[in-house]
Amino acid sequence: MKDYTLEMESVERRYPDFSLGPVDVAFGAGVTVILGPSGSGKSTLLKIIAGFESFEGSVRMGGRPLDGLPPEKRGVGLVFQRYALFPHLDVRENIAYGAGDPDRVLETAELLEIENLLSREVGGLSGGEQQRVALARALCCDPEALLLDEPLSSLDAQIRRRLRHDLKELLGDLDVPVIYVTHDQEEAMVVGDRIAVMGGGRIHQVGKPGEVMRRPRDRFVASFMGAENVFSGEVVESGEDGLEVSWRGGVVEAETSGFAVGEDVEFCVRPEDIMIIREGKPLRDNIRENMLRGTVVDRVDRGGVHSIGVSLECGPRVRIDVPDHAYRRLSMDTREGVTVSFKRDKVHVMRG
Repeated sequence: MKDYTLEMESVERRYPDFSLGPVDVAFGAGVTVILGPSGSGKSTLLKIIAGFESFEGSVRMGGRPLDGLPPEKRGVGLVFQRYALFPHLDVRENIAYGAGDPDRVLETAELLEIENLLSREVGGLSGGEQQRVALARALCCDPEALLLDEPLSSLDAQIRRRLRHDLKELLGDLDVPVIYVTHDQEEAMVVGDRIAVMGGGRIHQVGKPGEVMRRPRDRFVASFMGAENVFSGEVVESGEDGLEVSWRGGVVEAETSGFAVGEDVEFCVRPEDIMIIREGKPLRDNIRENMLRGTVVDRVDRGGVHSIGVSLECGPRVRIDVPDHAYRRLSMDTREGVTVSFKRDKVHVMRG
């Protein structure tokens, strides 16, 4: 079986006001989503792979160096934000453009369920239909890797949510590396087999979606993946059963090992992992870990989930996500005293 692994080694690209890299990463078969804020270097990374940007370092496909090869010699399929379809060609002609085997046009159109559009002009297609045509054109070139640069960003939110699942299914049938760029965390979680989080021109972490969300490597990844509650502390006790972190005059317990006493660390707790109890309410037996007192300072209705801001007596503010049904039962007011609690196994500790 042919090796389609795409490797980047010590890749760097410098601009007057921005530097990418060094990047060392390997993309195997499956969908790797490059996730990060605008200006983090995601699209630049794709352009380097595709051959549109000069760089230092090495890029290899299945062990074959791509350095210095023009885009058309790299065996890479591209799908851009705006799809870049040819307006003077119909759907069939767009898909066939650059196809190694013209007979594959119908086969690929059937795979993407657009065979009924082959005679249509592209200007009359919906955004979702144009997206499938652009993907079909890229696949007909028999790419050794497929690059997608924010392919859903030009669509409205409702269509985008629906097409995420369609794309996941379509891309899952390919046996080549698929590198998918987006700044949308929800899209990344749906589409990706793996997520590579980028920020400031470098890749901070690569892993399965759940791993990146639940076990971020550093403060940037934790914040970007929605942990929100990210704090600094110092390890004051460490053992096989966990550790204790000194934090604002108090102590937070975590089921984590591998940190030394006296080490400066960061730790995070996701908003959905914090429990909130109204003042005077009895505590259940399972709400006895990492208990802190505070005051409700704001509430935001996010549609199905209420985000509650609590200012803790020890100083910092935490955000807590409460499902709508639970929030109605709590019936909480601002300036109300509360107790918050989070279990030891929900505290993720990172090196500072």
